[in-house]
Amino acid sequence: MLKGKNAVVTGGGRGIGRGITEKLLAAGARVLVAQRQALEVELAANPDVFFVEADLAESGAPRLIAQAAAELLGGIDVLVNNAGFMFEQPIEAMSEQDWDRMMVVNLRAPVFLVRELLAQMRQRGGGSIINIGSIEGLGANPQHAAYCASKAGVHGLTRALAVDLGRDGVRCNAIAPGWIDSDLSNAYINAQADPVGARQGLLAMHPVGRTGTPQDVGGAVVFLASDEAAFVTGQVLVVDGGRTAKLPLPF
Repeated sequence: MLKGKNAVVTGGGRGIGRGITEKLLAAGARVLVAQRQALEVELAANPDVFFVEADLAESGAPRLIAQAAAELLGGIDVLVNNAGFMFEQPIEAMSEQDWDRMMVVNLRAPVFLVRELLAQMRQRGGGSIINIGSIEGLGANPQHAAYCASKAGVHGLTRALAVDLGRDGVRCNAIAPGWIDSDLSNAYINAQADPVGARQGLLAMHPVGRTGTPQDVGGAVVFLASDEAAFVTGQVLVVDGGRTAKLPLPF
C-alpha cells in the first residue's frame, strides 16, 4: 500500500510508535524514527529504518528532523506526530512549567514539524499528516486537565490543517486511541489495589472484549497514509474497541 513512500514517525521506536513503525514498514514504506532514545537493535538493523535523535521539548527539534528527512530519505510523504506524554495532576497543584511542557511536546511540536516538513510534501506532490490524539481529547479522566487540553488541541489542529493544506494535496487526519497495552499502561494497572479486578473492569468497558495494541493504531495509520483514504481529511478516527460508544450502567 505504501511502496515508495517515506514517513517520519516521532517516538516511533517504542510503545504505540513502535506499532506504527512496524505497520508502515510492512506496508512498504521507509521510516525515519525521531526520538530521544536510541533504537533497539532489531529495529535499527532494518535497512528501511532511519534514525534521528531529537528532543521534541527543544524548539530546534522540528528543523533538525526535517533536515534529517531530506538527507536520509530525500523528502517525505507521511508525517506521523505520535510522540507525547501524560501526567496526572490536580489543577490546584499544577505549575505553569508543568502546563507549558505538556503543550510544547504534545501540541507545539506537531505544529512546527508540519511547518518544517511541508515543503518536502509539496515537492513530492502531496502527502498525509496523521496526528495521534486521544479519546481524552473527547472526554476526560480525573486530574488530566493538561493532557486533555493538549489532545483536544491536536484534534482542532488536525481540522485546521486539513482546511489549509488540501489545496497542496496534503491530507491531515487524527487518530484518537483508547486504552492501548504498553509497559506504562500495564504498570498503571498493576499499581492498583486490586490489579486483577482493575483489569477485569477495564475489559468490561470494551465491547470487543479486549484492550488495544500498538498494532491496532498502526493499522489505522497505514490506512490514513494510503491512497485508500484519498478522500478522507479533517477527521478524528477513534480507535478504542468501542469504549466511548458504550453507555455505562450502574450495575
